[in-house]
Amino acid sequence: MSAPFFIGWANHLPAPLRAPLFGFALLLLAGAAALGTLLSALTDDPGGGEFLFAEGAKTLQGVVTTRPYPVLHLPDGRFVLLSGVGKTGVEADPALEGRGATATGVMLRRGEVEQMQVEPPGLVARDGAAPLPAAEPLGRWRIAGEICDGKCWNGAMRPGVGVSHRACANLCLIGGVPPLFVAQRPLAGQSILLLGGAEGGPLPPPLLDWVGLRVTLEGAVERRGGLLVFLADPASVRHAAAP
Repeated sequence: MSAPFFIGWANHLPAPLRAPLFGFALLLLAGAAALGTLLSALTDDPGGGEFLFAEGAKTLQGVVTTRPYPVLHLPDGRFVLLSGVGKTGVEADPALEGRGATATGVMLRRGEVEQMQVEPPGLVARDGAAPLPAAEPLGRWRIAGEICDGKCWNGAMRPGVGVSHRACANLCLIGGVPPLFVAQRPLAGQSILLLGGAEGGPLPPPLLDWVGLRVTLEGAVERRGGLLVFLADPASVRHAAAP
């Protein structure tokens, strides 16, 4: 037999087979690299959120709103979402509504949205804070976007969005972490809205089944200082088309 062939126990390949096998190996490596590049391009950006441990704990003073979730409104017009350590929210006495308070903890930040992981003793009432601007109704809207937990979206986890994060987000929301509605298109100049129920309270439990999915929701939107609050009707939820 004059044709070369591979022998598994031989120490070397026949010379005529070396070039084809070397070329096949290069082709296989190039294909794997191209497939990896394609898959990475199709993966959603995990976002630019940061958990700012290196900056240490900060103490902030402002005015509190307690519904649908506790928020600290700072004198310069910024707002800070509040969560506890781990997958927990912050307990806020309803008597703190519209009053001054201080909070101490580690900050999270994604773009212009800030959140604090509040340390004990939590929100502490104080006197002398500036009054909170009155809530401004912006009407009823149907908005397409995604329900996220505010802590992970702000940088506690990456990615903090999408179906891969759905179970983690639900645990955070059940624990009281404030939910955000991340809109596909800006509304009144903002794409991030604090999400609550139609009656002004926390997220309705039926909406937990829709976390991490593209959905449309209908409800009233209010501006509270620098924050938009979306009070959504859970009966209105529907799957939304991709943007």
